[in-house]
Amino acid sequence: MCRMLEVSTSGYYAWLGRFPSQQTREDVRLGERIEAIHARSRGTYGAPRVHTELAAEGIQVSRKRVARLMRKAGLAGVSRRPRRGTTRRDPEAQPAPDLVERELTAEAPDRLWVADIKHIPTGEGILYLGAVEDVFSRRVVG
Repeated sequence: MCRMLEVSTSGYYAWLGRFPSQQTREDVRLGERIEAIHARSRGTYGAPRVHTELAAEGIQVSRKRVARLMRKAGLAGVSRRPRRGTTRRDPEAQPAPDLVERELTAEAPDRLWVADIKHIPTGEGILYLGAVEDVFSRRVVG
């Protein structure tokens, strides 16, 4: 293997017996501290909050280093941001025809109805709300 990698045998054994670098030793200590902070937050803190906690404790370290050590340890925060889009349109599918040609006005009730669907995130999952609206009166009819 040493011949293939063009490394001397003595160089390999010197590397093998070497003590870990100061950076590696600091990463181990910092990783333990990061894991403790992450556990104390019940697994919710991500790199920005862990970085803030470390700064409050007087430990100066970059946020990118915290993120790298968290990735290495398999730690991640919880994101409460809503996810984008639940539907992916088939690029080969034909779109539905526009029967009203974008003319969304009506001269009398029950002449033009429009429909919409929304998803509402709840504690038990996503609920879908579909509504049909009369364009003239702006009332929900279904």
